Amino acid sequence: MLPLENKKILVTRSRQQSSVLAAQLNALGAVPILIPTIEIVPPESYDSLDSALANLNNFDWLIFTSPNAVEAFAERYKPSLIRAKIAVIGPATAQAVQERGLEVDLIPPRYVGESLAEALAPDITGKRVLLIRAAEARDVVPETLTRAGAAVAIAEAYSNRIPTESIPALRLLFESPINLPNAITFTSASTARNLVSLLEAADLTLSSSIALASIGPITSQALRNLGLAPSFEAPEPTIPALVQALVDFFAKN
Repeated sequence: MLPLENKKILVTRSRQQSSVLAAQLNALGAVPILIPTIEIVPPESYDSLDSALANLNNFDWLIFTSPNAVEAFAERYKPSLIRAKIAVIGPATAQAVQERGLEVDLIPPRYVGESLAEALAPDITGKRVLLIRAAEARDVVPETLTRAGAAVAIAEAYSNRIPTESIPALRLLFESPINLPNAITFTSASTARNLVSLLEAADLTLSSSIALASIGPITSQALRNLGLAPSFEAPEPTIPALVQALVDFFAKN
């Protein structure tokens, strides 16, 4: 018997990113239910990104905080050589950079913004930094680096939208006890906030019987701020760690 045999797991990631998690769950016997609570769309304007990319050689560091940021960068900039060093928030973002033929110079020991900023801060004084990120993002990285003496430019590469078209699927899933998932995976603070917004719009509530699986501390805090206690948190904020945490949780329960 597979470790997640017949466990129904709601995947709240965007459609563009859900396949990797769904495939790993399926391989362990789970039944992934793909209902995105977040959609990746272009920003209101690419002006800040295009302006920064036109002057990319003036920057000492280029920072990516998600694979989505790397994808937007690659779509709008096709260089053969980048002089700036590249820092990323974690292995998934590093992989996206490397797939574009670029080298990663820094990955923090913990895959969160705080750790990324701390890793860069000691040698950042007087350096020019370009941070490519979502329009909706925490400011811990630019604020920390600015205090450390860096000149930080922020370029919005994409935006997060709540996909209201997910409401009918959520109604079908949550209105009948027989359809309820055994667990819901949250891979970012936005997936947590957006699910709650969608459930409120659909006049639905979460059953206490559903395990809430958090990928990391930022996501866990977002759940708590929403009045929801995460059932468990992955030991590191990666998809494989989240899947293993699901396995461990159901083995104990």
